[in-house]
Amino acid sequence: MKSTSQRWPYEQGASLVITLVMLLIVLILATSSSNMALMGERAARNERDRAIALHAAESALADAELDIENSTAATSRSAIFSPLSIEGFTDGCSTGDDNIYQGLCNNVGDIKTAPWLTVDIANTNANSSSVQFGHFTGQTMPHDGGPLPGQLPRYIIELMIDNTPGQSANANYMYRITAIGFGSDISTQAVVQSFYRKSINKE
Repeated sequence: MKSTSQRWPYEQGASLVITLVMLLIVLILATSSSNMALMGERAARNERDRAIALHAAESALADAELDIENSTAATSRSAIFSPLSIEGFTDGCSTGDDNIYQGLCNNVGDIKTAPWLTVDIANTNANSSSVQFGHFTGQTMPHDGGPLPGQLPRYIIELMIDNTPGQSANANYMYRITAIGFGSDISTQAVVQSFYRKSINKE
């Protein structure tokens, strides 16, 4: 007598449900892995863009220091900076690409209305209050392409009273430089700041 095995309909239905559940789990895991990979790529890209913006901003600080100290470019205005002088510094910053005093701001002593907080440093139009990298120094920087800043960095220079202990009684002023850099995506921005004192014997 032969014996035969027979699969009942409810067993076939249970196998189908289990298979579908397993497929759903695999799909969820694959989707999660894909999303994690995309998020990791986006985070890496954003981090790279922030690094580009920061490097550009630091380059603008160095350009501003050259602007103050000893630029030899045809457009140089280094001679107007002096620890003894307030020439060119105005409330709210001087504006205009054709203005030799562009980006020079008088600090009125009120922290809440300090120029670096109130002036639109990122403004790139011809009547901007901030100075574009290289404008007064002749320096150049690759930009606007690939892994480069989307546009040139900018800076302003604030006149500050120099109360540093040990300073000469004649050296009354120093400068606060605020610079902004842009990533490949110009919406990625980094702002850095430094204080700079010009040496009297280098004028």
